[in-house]
Amino acid sequence: MMNLFFHRFRQLRRRWMYGLISLIVALGLIVSTPTPSHASSLLELLFRGIQVIQLSTLSTSNEVALGRQINDQLVRREIRLYRNADIANYVDDIGQRLVPHSDRPNLPYVFQVVDDQSVNAFATMGGYVYVTTGLIRTADNEAQLASVISHEIGHIVGRHAVQQMREQAIAAGALTAAGLNRNDAVAIGVDLAIRRPNSRQDELEADELGLANLTRAGYAAGAMPAFMEKLLNQRSVPTFLSTHPATSTRIERLNALIDPATANAGDGLDNAAYRSRIRDLL
Repeated sequence: MMNLFFHRFRQLRRRWMYGLISLIVALGLIVSTPTPSHASSLLELLFRGIQVIQLSTLSTSNEVALGRQINDQLVRREIRLYRNADIANYVDDIGQRLVPHSDRPNLPYVFQVVDDQSVNAFATMGGYVYVTTGLIRTADNEAQLASVISHEIGHIVGRHAVQQMREQAIAAGALTAAGLNRNDAVAIGVDLAIRRPNSRQDELEADELGLANLTRAGYAAGAMPAFMEKLLNQRSVPTFLSTHPATSTRIERLNALIDPATANAGDGLDNAAYRSRIRDLL
């Protein structure tokens, strides 16, 4: 009887070990092809119960999920949303008009208004875009507001936040062979969204992608450089413009891409209608 008990125990132990090994192999295949050190890291993280992500092969669904977690942290701890459904819907309507004409139209974009008098806008991965009440008030018309939103969509289209997160994780020594701890990824994502400027290359690419998006959606292309020029001539240049490359350089590049004959051809240039609308909402 005792021999039979030990025989069955050994059988169960082998089955449990085979199942664990299969799980580890499956995890390794999902993340990437594991090296010996990679597999060791995965095993360690598995037993510690830490969820990791592989930024180099981040799928769209995982990007959206990570963006949602970053947004949750931002809304809970870093920013205050403007609690007026009408202005929120207005900004969302502009964003949703732009989305089908972007190069990543299938993301579940979320456009939100931040209760902040500073002139600012930012985005994080997965389709989350934020504009401040200060920026909405400063814009002369809907096309100028749409130009900022389209620029932020450009950052999402270019997956700039994902690349920045990878670079930041490497610099901080947080990126292991197995990948990046999801909690660390969320913390880096929050920091990138509100405190880290985009690179010169990312800003220029977002300008070009945003301009194309703006134009395809039927807004006047000239609104984008016009709004930048307005902000550049203010006493204090907004933080989101006071980064590299210089705003004057960006304006020159945008004007070179726009046909002067059609710069003001399109929707959203009625200043009086815009002022009347936001005065009732803000």
